[in-house]
Amino acid sequence: MSDSIHFSELPCSNGVHKVGVATLDNTKSLNALTLDMLVSLHQQLQKWHEDDNLVCVLLEGAGEKAFCAGGDVRTMHSVMCDSSREEIQAFCGQFFTTEYQCDYLIHTYCKPIIAWGQGIVMGGGMGLYMGSSHKVVTPDSRLAMPEVSIGLYPDVGGTWFLNRLDSGVGMFLGMTGVMVNASDAVAIHLADHIALPRHKQQLIEQLQVADWECVDDVYEVVTELLEGFALQVDNQPQAQMVPYLGQIRLACSADNVIQVLDNIQAIQGNDEWLAVAKSNSALGSPITAHLCFRQMTQYSDLSLADCFRLELTMSVRSTLLGEFQEGVRARLVDKDGEPKWLYPNVATVETQVIDEMCRSLWPEEAHPLATLGHY
Repeated sequence: MSDSIHFSELPCSNGVHKVGVATLDNTKSLNALTLDMLVSLHQQLQKWHEDDNLVCVLLEGAGEKAFCAGGDVRTMHSVMCDSSREEIQAFCGQFFTTEYQCDYLIHTYCKPIIAWGQGIVMGGGMGLYMGSSHKVVTPDSRLAMPEVSIGLYPDVGGTWFLNRLDSGVGMFLGMTGVMVNASDAVAIHLADHIALPRHKQQLIEQLQVADWECVDDVYEVVTELLEGFALQVDNQPQAQMVPYLGQIRLACSADNVIQVLDNIQAIQGNDEWLAVAKSNSALGSPITAHLCFRQMTQYSDLSLADCFRLELTMSVRSTLLGEFQEGVRARLVDKDGEPKWLYPNVATVETQVIDEMCRSLWPEEAHPLATLGHY
């Protein structure tokens, strides 16, 4: 099975500048990110970051089905099942550290990164996507943070980017893990631009012929090109989430997680999309619900770097707790769809368990992400 990333540098017509293209290639797993893929991507992005002749980066997924469906949680599941606590912490700590370093680099990049979000964009894929300066969807795109169904929580910077959506929207997406389509993604600011699949090659060609030596603002040029494609899209899907935004805002304004979940179940509507959201929320991990609520209410003011530092602790602790292992087993490995969560419902989750999940595993100076934002 292919599980790599392909890199290319496309020459521009002036003979000086280049466009970098990074292609996630793990099509059998919907371009899920392995540790090796993350290491390669991080190294190449750092190299391009320092190349003054590289004007922008296009980040895409191989095939037509997905940009990226997430991280390689199946491998993590194998480690969680067959290894000691020390081995679990070592491997999963390395995976999440590398992933978050990559996500942070994309968020803070010095030149445009265009994330071509065709097809499925979920979980770890959202980490790459949401950090990009130009987030593109196509009419078949479906975006989600589905961690509630596997006993993790909205990581990969979710503490940062979900808190920057309109009131209640981030909480709802984390609590339900529901997919949003292209029209909703643009409306709620998960995506910046909509284009057709065929526009990707046109975009590349236009980037190659642009007169970059006379350009003052590279970001503005990329934006104008993408806005031009949007005018040609006449088959956008009907919005599914937008009609419920008022109810969602009210539902997620409650001051405790139990009331938020009850409010979500009480949202009025008969659409299948809403039914899926309610079902995901009702059947999801009670621990995830508590973690998501805390992310959205207690950590909304953290810096980007501190969000990733917090999430590294929460993620590694999740691999040691057992909830994440059980969720992956039930949803992705055995696929029986019946996870046996550690607690039967949110009301029975002990506060000290959530407190411990958020308590750093490392002294501040020894944290694996200690240098983020400090150089």
